[in-house]
Amino acid sequence: MRAISRRGMLGLGVGAAATLSVAGCSSPGSSESGKVGAKPGKTAKSKPIGDGSTAYTGKQPHQPPAPEKLAPGQKPPQFVVFSWDGAAEVGNGLFPRFRKLARDHNASMTFFLSGLYLLPESKKRLYRPPNNPVGASDIGYLTDDHIRETLKNLRAAWLEGHEIGTHFNGHFCGGTGTVANWTPAQWDDEIKQAMDFVTKWRTNTGFTDLESLPFDYSKELVGGRTPCLLGQENLLPTARKRGWRYDASSPGGLQVWPTKKQGLWDFPLQSIPFGNLPSGVLSMDYNMLYNQSKNSTKGPPANYPRWRTQATDAYIAGFQRAYETNRAPFFVGNHFEQWNGGIYMDAVEEAIKHIADEKHKDVRMVSFRQLCDWLDAQDPQVLTDMRQLGVGQKFTGRG
Repeated sequence: MRAISRRGMLGLGVGAAATLSVAGCSSPGSSESGKVGAKPGKTAKSKPIGDGSTAYTGKQPHQPPAPEKLAPGQKPPQFVVFSWDGAAEVGNGLFPRFRKLARDHNASMTFFLSGLYLLPESKKRLYRPPNNPVGASDIGYLTDDHIRETLKNLRAAWLEGHEIGTHFNGHFCGGTGTVANWTPAQWDDEIKQAMDFVTKWRTNTGFTDLESLPFDYSKELVGGRTPCLLGQENLLPTARKRGWRYDASSPGGLQVWPTKKQGLWDFPLQSIPFGNLPSGVLSMDYNMLYNQSKNSTKGPPANYPRWRTQATDAYIAGFQRAYETNRAPFFVGNHFEQWNGGIYMDAVEEAIKHIADEKHKDVRMVSFRQLCDWLDAQDPQVLTDMRQLGVGQKFTGRG
């Protein structure tokens, strides 16, 4: 694992400088692969697409039933979405660890794949990032072995019911090439390239012994999160034209019921209680790290137990505030990283176990796409009424 630098750094905050929170980086750590399903070979339903990197395999397994429609005044379920930026498996075992945790607790998640994680560095000149040199990237390319493990885990994740979104490609957060300055046309080109890296990995890697990703990415891809939460305004027109359903790039959102922005559901990282910070912290592991050890991913080990407890308490406090009051969906962002000794991964695991406790009735850990399905099925007036509930304002309708 490498230290945070401008190449892995994020640039957005919440509140005053003293309570700066930062979100959205996507540098990989390092993993052993979990069991990821059947041996290579076509299934009866598999219909290869293009070079066979992806394939249509039918309806995605392990999806919830058709959404129910709430009656006016009826208390909604408590939705929780855990999402992962980058989604590479690079030797630290975190991708299979959280897939297993999801299976154990009946959870679906969203994995925002960085397209470059399926492109060998030897082929990096295939990437032409807007406003940056050919082949440039502010995150590292993966080794061939790590590309293999990432592909295996992506395949298994989709078959287990998880969503594969996008974190785009080169993660440019600073300088003249920052994504903050990209035009809608440049975002469109970046998306096209990200899709190409996913749908042509077999050609680009030369791997012949791995199964296809079991989905049509042109239909699977319905949302993403921008690097560093930058550039959303110019991304949205392109995302709308491409038929996307949501975007998860807004920073500093409140724990209230979501609205649409330029026709897409807007799912922001949320400000949640964190120690004595008056503005709280964004609901992402990196933001907690920044407030605890600034730019260092290896703070003093003596602080790890206290920081781990603080991070765990923040996630649980964010969940409990929503669950006990307005029932707004709770959004958490993460990275497969071992920052500060892995304490943020432990905190996320403890939060998932807490949320899944049987004492919490009608809690649903879903993907962003599944949440879109539920929201789109509701009466618009019912959603409008729920949006009137502020942070911590208790739902008083019938349960």
